Amino acid sequence: MVPYVYDFTEGSRSMAALLGGKGAGLAEMARLGLPVPPGFTVTTEACRVFLTTGAEPPSLAGELADHLAALEASAGRRLGQPDDPLLLSVRSGARFSMPGMMETVLDVGLTDAGVAGLAKVSGSDRFAWDSYRRLLQMFGSTVMGVDAELFERALARLKEFVGAPDDVSLSASDLAELTVTYKALIRDVTGEEFPQDPAEQLRRAVRAVFASWNGERARLYRRRAHIPDDLGTAVTVQRMVFGNLGAGSGSGVAFTRDPATGRRGAYGDYLPDAQGEDVVAGVRNTVPLADLEDIDPIAYGQLMGHLRVLEQHYRDLCDVEFTIERGTLWMLQTRVGQRTAEAAFTIAAALADEGRIDADEALTRVGGEGLARLMFPRFDASATGEPLAHGVPASPGAAVGAAVFDSAAAVRRAAAGERVILVREETTPDDLPGMVAAQAVLTARGGKTSHAAVVARGMGKVCVCGAERLTVDARGRRLVVDGVVVEEGTVLSVDGTDGAVYAGAVPLTDSAVMRYFETGEQADGVVEAVAGALRRADQVRRLEVRANADTPEDAARARRFGAQGIGLCRTEHMFLGERRRLVEAMILAHTDAERAAALDALLPLQRADFVGILTAMDGMPVTIRLLDPPLHEFLPDRTELAVRVATAKQPDPHDVALLDAVERMHERNPMLGLRGVRLGLVVPGLVAMQVRAIAEAVVACRSAGGQPRAEIMVPLIATVEELRLVREEVERVLAEVSQASGVGVDCPVGTMIELPRAALTAGDIAAVAEFFSFGTNDLTQTTWGFSRDDVEAAFFSAYLAKGVFPVSPFETIDRQGVGRLVESAVAEGRAVRPGLTIGVCGEHGGDPASVRFFHDAGLDYVSCSPFRVPVARLEAGRAALAADEGPVTL
Repeated sequence: MVPYVYDFTEGSRSMAALLGGKGAGLAEMARLGLPVPPGFTVTTEACRVFLTTGAEPPSLAGELADHLAALEASAGRRLGQPDDPLLLSVRSGARFSMPGMMETVLDVGLTDAGVAGLAKVSGSDRFAWDSYRRLLQMFGSTVMGVDAELFERALARLKEFVGAPDDVSLSASDLAELTVTYKALIRDVTGEEFPQDPAEQLRRAVRAVFASWNGERARLYRRRAHIPDDLGTAVTVQRMVFGNLGAGSGSGVAFTRDPATGRRGAYGDYLPDAQGEDVVAGVRNTVPLADLEDIDPIAYGQLMGHLRVLEQHYRDLCDVEFTIERGTLWMLQTRVGQRTAEAAFTIAAALADEGRIDADEALTRVGGEGLARLMFPRFDASATGEPLAHGVPASPGAAVGAAVFDSAAAVRRAAAGERVILVREETTPDDLPGMVAAQAVLTARGGKTSHAAVVARGMGKVCVCGAERLTVDARGRRLVVDGVVVEEGTVLSVDGTDGAVYAGAVPLTDSAVMRYFETGEQADGVVEAVAGALRRADQVRRLEVRANADTPEDAARARRFGAQGIGLCRTEHMFLGERRRLVEAMILAHTDAERAAALDALLPLQRADFVGILTAMDGMPVTIRLLDPPLHEFLPDRTELAVRVATAKQPDPHDVALLDAVERMHERNPMLGLRGVRLGLVVPGLVAMQVRAIAEAVVACRSAGGQPRAEIMVPLIATVEELRLVREEVERVLAEVSQASGVGVDCPVGTMIELPRAALTAGDIAAVAEFFSFGTNDLTQTTWGFSRDDVEAAFFSAYLAKGVFPVSPFETIDRQGVGRLVESAVAEGRAVRPGLTIGVCGEHGGDPASVRFFHDAGLDYVSCSPFRVPVARLEAGRAALAADEGPVTL
C-alpha cells in the first residue's frame, strides 16, 4: 500500500510533487542537520482523494495516529495533555508556492483544560492565553467557517477599550476575556462549541487545509499563476515552537539575497514576541533582519550559518521562515524564493559568476515575462518632486492610478477601464482579486516578506509596503499623511523600486534595459545580466527570431533589438493616410484603364516603401504579405457617408459614388469574406502592382550595392489552387522586371497558414509554396469560431473566471486545438517538401509559452513585435535547453 503520510526524515527536496514545497523543504533541512521541529507530511495524493470523493483515504486515519504517536514519543508529551500539552501546527504546502492562498492552523491541541498547564510549564499566563486565542481565531475561521472579520472586530474593540496600541500590549486577563468572546462567536455562528478533543482538532484541521485548495482565492491565484487545478496540496503537521514567549523569542522571514534587487547579503524581517503568521500578515511593522544581530547575536550567527548552507545546497536564492523560542533557533520552512524580474536576472548572473551554476542553468532561471517587465517604463526622476510618503520597496516598477481602499472597488473600477492603486492597512489573502486588478499595491504596514510583498512579486505587480506615515481609513475611503487627506479616486504614483509614493501622475521614462536595446548602453548590473542571458540564448537557440514591421523605422528598431529579419511586413499599412484616395480611385474605377491608372499611381509609392524596409534589413529576409484586409476598410464609414449624402443640399458626386461602392461591397462578416488571396484573384492588376513594386525595390537596392532578400507571402489560402494561380502571376511579373532591368530577381513565394483547411491540406499546399508562415491570430479565430474584436470584451473574463480556459487563446497558443493543426501542417508540409521553411507571424510569436511550443513543433523562426524580439530570443534559448535537458524552470 502506498503511504499517505511521510515523516520529515523520510522525504527530500526531490519529492515536492508528493510532499508539497513546504514538506519537501522541511525534509531537506532535516537531512542537512538543520534544527527543524519534528513532524510529518500528509501527501498531495491524500488531498486528491479527498477532493475527488469528499472523504479522506480509508487508511489515512490510522497513518495519522501512528505518526502522531511517534511524534509524541519523541517529544515525551501527548497531544493536548493538560499539564504539558504537545501543540501542533497544521499548514498547507502545495508543490508550487501559493503564499497565503490556503489555510494554516497553529496551536492545535490546546483546550480549556490545557491553558493552565501551558501557562505553568512556560511560566507565562499571557503566552498561554495568547496561544489559545490564536487557535480559536484560526480554527474558527478556517475549520468552522466563521467570518474572520468577526474575530478581527472583536480584537479591535478590545484594544480600543483597554487602550492597547497593538496585540502585544494586551494583558493575560485581556486575552482570557478575548477567548471567552471568541468561543461565544463560534457558538453563535455555527451552533456548536469549539471542540475540546485535541485529536478531533487535528483531523478537522487537516480536512480544512485539503478543502482550502478549492477556495476562491486559491483558484484565482492558480489561474493567475497558471498552476494546474488537479495537483492538490500537502499538509505539514509539526511540533509547535513559540515565538510569542516574550523577551528572547520572536519569528522572522529571511532571504539569502535581496528578493527585490538580487543583491548579496541576508535580507528579511524579524518580529520580536510574535508567531510567524504575524510577520507575513503585516499586523505589526517588523524590524530589519540585521537588527536581530543586536537583539540576539547568538541566534543571528546561527541563522546566518544556516542561510549559507541552504544557498550553497540549493544554489539559488532561498526564502526561510524561522522562530526563536527563548534563545533557541528553529527553522520552519525553506524554498527557492519568489523574486522580482530584476532580482532573477541579477541572481542568475551572480551565481554563474561565482561558479555555482553554469551559463545554461543561469538562462533557465530567467524568463521572457520577467524580461518584458524590465522593459516597462520607470518614473522620470527629474519630474518626481517631493514624495507624499516612503515605504519599503517590495516589488519594483512604476505605476499610476486612482487610489481605492478595498478589493471590490479595485475590481469594479478596473473592469470599467480605470487604472487603480489598491491602498490597504495591510493586505490579506482575500484581497487577491483587487491585487490582480490594480496597477500597484500600497500598504501602511508590513515589509518585504509580508503577504502583499510576496504576492505582488509573484505577479510582477508594483508594491510598496510599510509606509508608516500613512493612516489608512478604509471605511472612510481615504488615507491621511501628515495632515494631507487623499480621498478615493485621487491619482497616486507608486515607485516600487525606491519605495516612494507621489500625489498625482508622475511622467514615465524608458527603463535602463530599454535604453540598452535602443543604444547599447549598459548602465547597471541588471542590464549586464540581461545582456549576458541574451548572449547565451543566442548561442544555444535553434529558432530564429524575426520581427513584424511595416516601416523602415520599425525595421531599424527590430534590428537593434536583435531581430534576424522581418517575418511579416503588412502592405495594407502602406495604403493609409493620403494614399487612401488612390485606393478609392482603384475601387471606383469603371474601366480597366481607370483601374490601371490608380494602380500605376500607387506603384512608385509602394516601391519606395519597400526600398526603405529592404535597406533597413539589408542582408536579412523580409517577408512581404500581399494585401490582406477587405477593401471596404480603405473607404469611409458606411453610416457617416450615408448621413453626409442624405443631409447635403447638393451631394458631392464623389461621396455618392463612394456610398454606392460601400453598399455594393458591404459584407455581414467581412473577415470571412472578400479579403486576402481572394482579392488578388478578383481585382485585376492588384497582385501584379504589388509584386512589381517589390521586384523593382529589389533591383534598386542591388543597384545601390545592397543585398535585399525579399520574400512574397500570399495570405488566407484555403486551397492549393488559389496559391497556384497567384504564384503564376507573381513569377510572370518577376520575370518581366528581371528582363527589363537586367538584374535577376528571385523572390521565394510562400503562404500564410491561417485557416484550418489550409493546415489540414498542408501537404498539397507545400507542393507550390516555398515557405509557410502560421498566422495564428486568424488560425485561432477560425478554429475556435471567435471574433477577436468581439469576444474578448464580451465573455472572456467570464470564461477565465469559470476556468473554461486557463489563459486567453489569443495570448498563449491553444496546444490542444490550434497547436495540433500547427503540428499536423508542419509534418505534412515537410513530408512533401523536406526543406520547407516554416515560421509564425501571429502575436503568439512573442509569447514565452508559445515560443517554447513552436520550438517543440519544429518551426524555423518566430516573428513578433520589435519590442517583443528580446523576449522571444530569450525564450528560444530556454526552449533549446529544455529540449536537451528536461523541463524549463519557470
